[in-house]
Amino acid sequence: MVKPLATLRSATGVPTGRLAVWWVIASEIVIFGGLLGSYLLHRLGHPEWATYASHTNTWAGAFNTLVLLTSSLSAVLGHKAAEAGDGKKAAKMLMFTCLGGLTFLVVKGFEWTYEIQHGYTITANGFWSFYYTAAGLHGLHVIAGCIIMLFVAADARKNKELQRVELIGIYWHFVDLVWIFLFPLLYIAK
Repeated sequence: MVKPLATLRSATGVPTGRLAVWWVIASEIVIFGGLLGSYLLHRLGHPEWATYASHTNTWAGAFNTLVLLTSSLSAVLGHKAAEAGDGKKAAKMLMFTCLGGLTFLVVKGFEWTYEIQHGYTITANGFWSFYYTAAGLHGLHVIAGCIIMLFVAADARKNKELQRVELIGIYWHFVDLVWIFLFPLLYIAK
């Protein structure tokens, strides 16, 4: 099997796909960094936000943290299997990772339904605007990661393009890392 030229050449010595993923992550850091920096500055100027933050479901946030960290472990195990040439195991591990992403989204859906039913909507005040924007943007990244992961898993199952397992894993770890910042800022810092 001949690899496409784009995956073989790189002036940096870093495989092109890995370099591309790091460029995507760098742009995402700018987006999330701006959002979180803005949130922190507003939070410092609005001490009453602590009262609003006390209405977030810390247990749901903590459970989702555990789910995402566990899904990162399965992404690592998928990468390890791909490096060993075991595409079927890599695909299986990516499916477990997707299951973690889906679990995260379902919990977030129940959490948001409860909050909205109790009047904590995006238009309630500045805290809830930031909360829904940051958590919603993160949720979109979880959805995107899961969709891409399903395509990568389908190829991995056929022992094709196994290097992509590492690439989606890098992206997934970034999504987890963002949540590691969001969880304490939105749920714990009360």
